Amino acid sequence: MSWLLFMDESGHDHKQMPYEVRGGVAIHASRLWPFLQAMQRLELDCFGCQLALYKNELKGNTLLGKKQFRFASQDAMMNDEARRKHCRAFLTKGLEKKNPIRLEFTAYGQACLEMGTGIMQLLQTHGAVLFAAVVPRNIQRPANPQTEQYLRKDHVFLFERFFYLLEEQQKFGLIVMDEADKSEDRRFVRRMERYFTKTAPGQYRTTWIVPSPFFVASDMNCAVQAADVCIYCVNWGFRLDAIGMTAASRPEIAQRFGPWLNRLQFRGQGYRDGNAFESFGIVYVPDPYGAR
Repeated sequence: MSWLLFMDESGHDHKQMPYEVRGGVAIHASRLWPFLQAMQRLELDCFGCQLALYKNELKGNTLLGKKQFRFASQDAMMNDEARRKHCRAFLTKGLEKKNPIRLEFTAYGQACLEMGTGIMQLLQTHGAVLFAAVVPRNIQRPANPQTEQYLRKDHVFLFERFFYLLEEQQKFGLIVMDEADKSEDRRFVRRMERYFTKTAPGQYRTTWIVPSPFFVASDMNCAVQAADVCIYCVNWGFRLDAIGMTAASRPEIAQRFGPWLNRLQFRGQGYRDGNAFESFGIVYVPDPYGAR
């Protein structure tokens, strides 16, 4: 049986997010279907409906934006039945272009936060492992045209850590990515192919990694949606101050989800140039184009 790494990205438009993050969650194939079923039940428990019926999608910025936290805290916590009832009213009014009342805004905000926390709990329950590579959002690609052809260092480190998990487990790994712009997806795949076929480390890592990714629409795949939520939380709520990862964070995300991210991230044995070291799933790369 294999591991599947469901990947997404955050902050690549270089607008509001503090970092540029690519990563995702790895789930063993034997636990994937139970996880997907649990995600569907969680959505019904939190919102009282499937968000797709209301043209909404489970994403980090729609569940854990600043306004969702503000809505959730404007009144006391509701019981489950009341939250679901008022949440459905909120979503219905959204389709009808009507203004929800305060109680409905509160219900929706509380449902969003419950869903975010529930996703983290389900990932841990089903043995998921988090990987993420973080770079500063203002990083500039050198003028050298060769940089367009090769996989960036942060992506190399991301797949390196996925390889460490697979080697430890003696299992093959498949990569499942959120489809975005097809031309950019093709360029990324070509960079991956060059790394895994033209470099010695990449060739070695094909021992366990299948270097040809599958692309899916995020609104059709709960696992990619869970990855999106995790990557969003890494961007806003996970910091490694000692090595320069000091961009502004959002305390409400750091406090609520930072401990979950720390528990979910990969921890294992890595090695380079004959030396072994402790390796972590979340890696900060100040310059993805510089020399190692």
